[in-house]
Amino acid sequence: MNQASYFFCGIGGSGMLPLALIVSASGARVEGSDRSRDQGRTAEKFAWLEAKGFGLWPQDGSGVVSPDQIVVASGAIEDTVPDVAAARRVGATLLTRPELLSRLFNAAETSVGVAGTSGKSTVTGMIARILSDAGRDPTVMNGAVMKDVSDPSNPFASARVGSPDLFVAEVDESDGSIARYDAGVAVVNNVALDHKSLEELHDLFGGFARRAGRLVINLDNPGTAALAAEFPDAITFSLTDPSAALFADALTPRPDGIAFRLTPHGRAPVEVTLKTPGAHNVANALAAVGAAVALGVEPADAADALSRFSGIRRRLEVVGTAGGVTVIDDFAHNPDKIAATLKTLRDFPGRLLVFFQPHGHGPLKLMGAELAAAFDHGLAPDDVVLMPQPVYYGGTTDRSVGSEVVIGPLSSSGRTAEVVASREGAAARLLDLARAGDRIVVMGARDDTLTEFAESLMARLT
Repeated sequence: MNQASYFFCGIGGSGMLPLALIVSASGARVEGSDRSRDQGRTAEKFAWLEAKGFGLWPQDGSGVVSPDQIVVASGAIEDTVPDVAAARRVGATLLTRPELLSRLFNAAETSVGVAGTSGKSTVTGMIARILSDAGRDPTVMNGAVMKDVSDPSNPFASARVGSPDLFVAEVDESDGSIARYDAGVAVVNNVALDHKSLEELHDLFGGFARRAGRLVINLDNPGTAALAAEFPDAITFSLTDPSAALFADALTPRPDGIAFRLTPHGRAPVEVTLKTPGAHNVANALAAVGAAVALGVEPADAADALSRFSGIRRRLEVVGTAGGVTVIDDFAHNPDKIAATLKTLRDFPGRLLVFFQPHGHGPLKLMGAELAAAFDHGLAPDDVVLMPQPVYYGGTTDRSVGSEVVIGPLSSSGRTAEVVASREGAAARLLDLARAGDRIVVMGARDDTLTEFAESLMARLT
C-alpha cells in the first residue's frame, strides 16, 4: 500500500479530481483545498469527496503542515497561492499536476496518451469503454465525467481505477506539459487554434508523436495531416480518404446519435451505431478504434463496444425538454468545438438560443476573431447568442479584452448577439425568447456552475 500523503490544491478541478481519485486508490492519504469550495460553488461535488474520505481544507494554507506531505498544484506553481507558500515554509514536496500524472503514466507497462485540441475527453472515454469490454481493466484519467463509469453514488467519476499497468490519459498541450509524456500509443486527434499558436502546437504534438511507440493520427485535419506525412507506419483514420487505415463513410445522423460504416484497410466493413451525435464523434470513434487496434483489439470488437458507449458529461448533453423547448449543456469553447457543436445541432430543425461563456480573457485575446467567425458560420439567421464576460476567479489576468470582441462582429454581420451583464439577466432573456421547437444551448468550459445554470433553466421551463 502507498502510505504517502498528498495534498491537492484545487482538488475539485477537472484535471485534479481524477488524479486525486487514482492516487487515493493506490492507498495514499489524500487531502485538498479548492477556491470553488471556499466560495460556495458546486457544494455537492465537495460533499461527495468528503464522503469518499478526502480531507478538505480552506485554500489558506492551513491544510499544509508537514514536510512529509506532497503538495500538488496546477501547472504554474505560484507563491501567491497560500497552499504553495505553506508547502515551501514547512518543506513539503511540491509537484505540478503534470509532473505527478506523467510519472504515473510513464511508469505504466502500457500507456495510451490522447492528445488534440478537441475531442480528448470523448476519445479517452471511448478507449476506456473498448478496453474495459475487452477485459483489459485500464486505469483511465479523463478531464470530464465518463457516463460509463459514473452512477448515482459516483456522479463525478472522471477516473476509472483499474490496473496500473495499463494507463490511459488525456495529455494537455495548453500548458506545454504534453512534452512530459512518453506514450506507448499516442493518439493525435487534431491541431487547431486554442491556447497556443499553431506553430507552437505543431512542435508540441510533433514531439509527442516522435516519442511514441505507436501513433494514431487524423488525416482530415490540416495540422495532423501535415504531421502524419512524417510517420508512414502510423495508424491513420479519415472520413474522406479511403486509403486510411480506418475509414468511415455512410454517416447517418439520428436523433439519439449517429450511424456509420467503418472500413479497416484490407478488411470487411463494420456497421457502427453511436449514442453520441455528430460527424466529429465519428472521427473520435475512429481515433479510439485506432488506439485499441494498436493494443491488439479487433476492429469489429472495438466497434461493438462503442455501440455501448454512453458519452461524456457536458458533451451535447440533453438536460431535458419541457413545453417543446430542449436545454442542452455543452463544453464547446474554442472555434473548432463550437463549429462541431453547431454543425451537429443543425442536422435537426429548431432555433438555437446560445448562452456562451468564454473560458478566460486570454483565450478571447488569442482567438476572439476566430470565435466570432465560428458562430457566424454555424448559426442560422434566427438564432440568438448571449455572452457574459469571461469566467474570472481572481488573480492577475489581463482583462482588457472582453466578450465584445466576439459580439461586436456578430452584431455587425446582422446576427442577434448580445453581451449580458448577469446570468439572471441571461436566464430571463432566454426564457422570454424560448418557444416550442427551440433549443437552449449552455456552452463553455472551466466552470462547473454552467451545468447548474442549464439545470436551473430546465427547472424554470417545467
